[in-house]
Order: sequence, then C-alpha cells, then structure tokens
Amino acid sequence: MKKMLSLLLALVMVLSLAACGGKDNTPTPVQQEGTDAPEQTEGEDSGSTAEGGDAGDDYHIGIVTGSVSQSEDDRRGAEAFEAAYGSDRIKLAIYPDNFTEELETTIQTIVNLSDDPDMKAIIVNQSIPGTTEAFRQIKERRPDILCIAGESHEDLPVIGEAADLVCNNDFVSRGYLIIRTAHELGCDTFVHISFPRHMSYETMSRRAAIMEAACEEFGMKFVLETAPDPTTDVGVPGAQAYILEKVPEWVQQYGEKAAYFCTNDAHTEPLLKQLMEYGGYFIEADLPSPLMGYPGALGIDLTQEQGDFEKILAKVEASVNEKGGAGRFGTWAYSYGYTLSAGLAQHAMNVIDGKSDLLDMDDIASALQQYSPNAEWNGSSYTNASTGVKSDNTYLIYQDTYIMGDPGHYMGSAQVEVPEKYFTIS
Repeated sequence: MKKMLSLLLALVMVLSLAACGGKDNTPTPVQQEGTDAPEQTEGEDSGSTAEGGDAGDDYHIGIVTGSVSQSEDDRRGAEAFEAAYGSDRIKLAIYPDNFTEELETTIQTIVNLSDDPDMKAIIVNQSIPGTTEAFRQIKERRPDILCIAGESHEDLPVIGEAADLVCNNDFVSRGYLIIRTAHELGCDTFVHISFPRHMSYETMSRRAAIMEAACEEFGMKFVLETAPDPTTDVGVPGAQAYILEKVPEWVQQYGEKAAYFCTNDAHTEPLLKQLMEYGGYFIEADLPSPLMGYPGALGIDLTQEQGDFEKILAKVEASVNEKGGAGRFGTWAYSYGYTLSAGLAQHAMNVIDGKSDLLDMDDIASALQQYSPNAEWNGSSYTNASTGVKSDNTYLIYQDTYIMGDPGHYMGSAQVEVPEKYFTIS
C-alpha cells in the first residue's frame, strides 16, 4: 500500500511539473490592421492595458451599439476591442436604427446577451431608450452581470438605478465651454439644431438651457432651429437632405460669425459640408470625433489611417485647411464614441479581473485613456439639478477641444473652471 501511494504521488508531481512547464494558455489579443489596441510598456501594470493582464478566456463581455450609419464611432470602438481580444470572448450586437419604433427589439437585443452563461459584463453605447428596462430584466435573471451604460438617452437618475455604472459626456460643463470657445473665436451667434425627441431628454434640454445662459453672459445671440428626426419616417436621407438645404439660408440669415451645433450624429456630416462651403463655425460635435462627419463632408478616405487617431486628425485637419476652414472647425482629438465603447469594455474587464474598482473615477479614466493617450480629460459625478444630490455611479466626462488650423491648437477647456451657477440650471 505504501509503495502504491508513493508511486501515485510521484506521478502527480510529474504531471504537475509538465503542466507548469507547458505553454501559457492565456490568450494574447492580436492587434489587427486598422485597430489601435494599446501596447503595454515596460513597468506598466498589466491590468491597465489592452493586453488584459490575467484575464482568462472563461468569461465573455458584450457590447451593444448602433449601426455604422447611425453611430459609426461607437461601433468602430466596439470592433477594435473585439479585434484585440477575439470574437470568442467579445460579443457584439447592434440595436435597430429606428429604435424609437422598435423598443421591444432594442430591449431584447440587449437582454439576449445575458443568455450566454459565460457573460460577465454588458456595455451599451449609446444607451438609447429601452436600455434601462433591458438592464432591469438582466439583473432579475443574472445579477452577476455588470451592466454599464455609455451616453444614456434616458434620464440619468432613472438609468442609474438599473445600471452598475453610467458614463455620459459632460453636458453641463460642455454647455458652458462650447459657448466660451465660440466667443473666444469671435462668434456672435450660436445656432442650436435639434428636434422634439432629443429635447425631451434631460441631458440635451439642460445643456441647451446652459448654452443659452452662457450666450447671455458672453453677449452672443442664441437661436434654436428644428430639423427632422432621422428615426422618423423621413429616415437618415431625409434628415440630411433638410440640413443640406437649410444651411445656406441659415448662413445668410445669421452671418458667417455664427457657430452651429446639432444634437444628432446623422445631421453632422451635411452640416459640416455646407458650413465648409458657405461659412460659419463648428466648435465640436455632440459626441466629438475627427471621424464624426468630417470624412464624408470633406470627401477624404481614411482607410489607411483607421484606428490611428493622430494620423486621422492630421489628415482631416490638412483637408480642412485646404478648403479654407482653418480656425473655424473643431473636434476632440480622439473619438468620444470610439473611446467610450472600447474604454468602458476595458474598464469592465479590469474590474472582473480584480484590477480596478467599478466606481473609481481614476480607474475609469485610466481605461478610457488607453484609447486616447495624448488627450486631457476632466469630469465629475452627475449632480441632479433639482435636488442637488450627486450620484455615486454616474459620471460626466469631457476631453479638451481641438481647433483645426495652421497650426491647430487645443483650447485648454479641460483646465477651465466652470462657474458654479451653471450646475443648477435646468
């Protein structure tokens, strides 16, 4: 018996040593051409890189975005994260373009990801109507799944109750900073373009109110213009055709010193195209990016630069300058939608791997910065304008504004202290 036990123990030790000396089975994501999965540098904590650190392949992460036609940057960021870690681990889904009319389909698209027994986190960017209900249903079925909302279209206090984490662009600070930047560039009028559905959202209506108040402070005229909603029967083509037709009239009416802003991605390209030709200023998009509207408006191909935002910005800026737009057009150097999709997924992975805290703003910023390495960010917890209460799981973030020119320059927006009065305007 003793001899038999000794032989068994020896066999176990041999097998253990063979396993330890074998190949490391932790998958290393391959950076495909056209993606910008961050590279790990010497001495860097592996938990804060896109290499995934100790993350194994025993869990999945889901990312839900709009389509390329509606939200290209959001989708490309999700695809970049999938390319870094593989489609066997990262599961992508697309909600309907006409999500307002297909609410049940939207909800089901998100909820379906929770059918996967290995699913550990679901990120929705942008979090269009239906996301809150989808998260509620997921939590009832699978409370272990992290539910993360990027750029919510639903009231933040409401979605904050269903989601584990919510991250939105800082509509409060940006409402002031966009107007301040327009004023610094010499603009005398600010034209805000939207439609009733968007203006029913607290984030967008509150930002518009802040913009109007800031215009008053800086002695500028504030104008509200209405354009067709691309999710209605007119669709994206009809909405874009309207913008193409109206911009020349607006420029004639408001002058070439007017700055324009639209709340919908689909409106951005035709707006930029016409402003480039007829005059006017564009500080930054609703969800800023050098990819947001600029390639189509300028007629440039960025296939070779895909995923490299330094090269993308340089090519866009060169084209803007060539067409006479220097000093009139701005953006964020790194796509917000792209960064948010990939960065929130990276943050979820870091949290699951035990390397980050879900509600630590520094950890969130660190994950986002992997996809925007040279950008300066600022932000704060969301404050309810009615109650003055700060949320513990909802954050508002923004990146410094870059104005294209010869040379282009950052406006230093991330360093500006926004007057306290703007945080209570609603």
